Amino acid sequence: MKTFSAAELANHSTEDSAYIAINGKIYDVTDFLDAHPGGKRVMLPVLGTDATQVFKLYHSVVTVLNKYKHLAIGVLEGHELESTEPENGDTFGSMVAYAEPGWYQGQYSPYYNDTHKRFRVWIRKIVEEHMMPYVHQWEVDGEVPKSLYKTFGKLGVLSCMTGVAPWPSWAPHKPPCGIKPEEWDSFHELILGDEMARCASVGAGAVLTLGPSIALPCIVHFGTDAMKQKIIGEVLRGEKSIALAITEPFAGSDVANITADAKLSEDGTHFVLSGEKKWITNGVWADYFIVAARTGGAGMTGISLLLVERGMKGLHTRAIKCQGNTGSGTAFVIMDKIIVPRENVIGKENKGFMCIMKNFNHERFGIIVGAIRSARVCYEDAMHHANRRRTFGKTLFEHGVIRNKLAHMARQIEAAQSWLENLTYQTSKMSQEEAMMKLGGPIALLKAQATQTVEYCAREASQILGGLSYTRGGVGERVERIYRDVRGYAIPGGSEEIMLDLGIRQSVKISQMLGAKM
Repeated sequence: MKTFSAAELANHSTEDSAYIAINGKIYDVTDFLDAHPGGKRVMLPVLGTDATQVFKLYHSVVTVLNKYKHLAIGVLEGHELESTEPENGDTFGSMVAYAEPGWYQGQYSPYYNDTHKRFRVWIRKIVEEHMMPYVHQWEVDGEVPKSLYKTFGKLGVLSCMTGVAPWPSWAPHKPPCGIKPEEWDSFHELILGDEMARCASVGAGAVLTLGPSIALPCIVHFGTDAMKQKIIGEVLRGEKSIALAITEPFAGSDVANITADAKLSEDGTHFVLSGEKKWITNGVWADYFIVAARTGGAGMTGISLLLVERGMKGLHTRAIKCQGNTGSGTAFVIMDKIIVPRENVIGKENKGFMCIMKNFNHERFGIIVGAIRSARVCYEDAMHHANRRRTFGKTLFEHGVIRNKLAHMARQIEAAQSWLENLTYQTSKMSQEEAMMKLGGPIALLKAQATQTVEYCAREASQILGGLSYTRGGVGERVERIYRDVRGYAIPGGSEEIMLDLGIRQSVKISQMLGAKM
């Protein structure tokens, strides 16, 4: 790229020849002036100048500069380019206190090694290239393009989401960035969810993660060999999508009381499935559905999991518009006398409840990771704004009331992060059976802690950013989206009320088994 002096830049300060400098790069905005969302008058005073500081007041740097990188024509003399590409090494990403997990900022940790450092570079680059510049437009469109899911399949990202460690031999991809199969562990998946949540869109994350992470494990752990051979590869390659269909209009956290009914035919060859499912993420376009249905008596002992495929007669889906979770294909699923072959039972008949329970820890783990990073995003954007915005002659950060808000956000985020890392370490050391028994309570409590933390941080960040966080788009867009998505963390996977009660009951039960005297 050509290098421009400040004097040369100043020569391009008219509507007919309009250049600006941002982060050391020169952008030709001549043809963009009339398209600027705030009108061209906003830009006229900064034409021919280094507009970096003004730009940062109103825009998310990574998002906007990536979107308009085609307008870049040169480099401003004497300025080092401020890279949006993270460096590998002991430090990574933002060095603003608490804007990244501690180990990103050079703190020592017993949990992470060189494979984790390489992996975070790899996944951050993918997220910043394929997600962050486009999330706002997806929100406007109300749809996340299907091509994104296919891209993540081709790149091997979907294969990182199954919750299986070390890396499974049946995955259609090798581990990324040179990681050996035996080196793959739960912390790689933690990093994956954490980095993806930086785009601040539950909907975009749900499109990519919920199939491989909460629906596909039912096939992985309990499916027949024929199911595994047919479905696993095509889902993880991004060729087909899969949805978990458990929740009903009148049965959410109370899974044992679902009413969808599957009656066995007289000749014993198939089930006739009827009922409704609601709030099914990816249900609008899913090719496969893992459906919980009543094949036996009342309660948890009469539930089976059935594999239902798009195209089966009697299966109908329609979109549900939600407060948040935009673009996730959330659906109402109607099952009207669907003929489901008996060989489509996943696991054993009437034993589906335990299959569902077995993956709940993994589902809640994903929600926790996303909630904590979303809280951190709120803190990060609020901190940047507090150091840019001036009121009453000083920056917001110089006001004690603002520092107090940021401090309360930081302490809650870091407490939740520490608990998350400890529980991730426990899962990496325990068998799945031991983890189900011992960690169900703590994970439930941490889910409540994490979702209450993101709700608190979304509110406080919104107060700090003011009107900017009440606007869809611009520098406050991530906080605005997260505020709408709070319920998408707090309710799915078990509501906060259920999690708190389950968490304490389960933990006390385990302590009694270990000999505690109450």
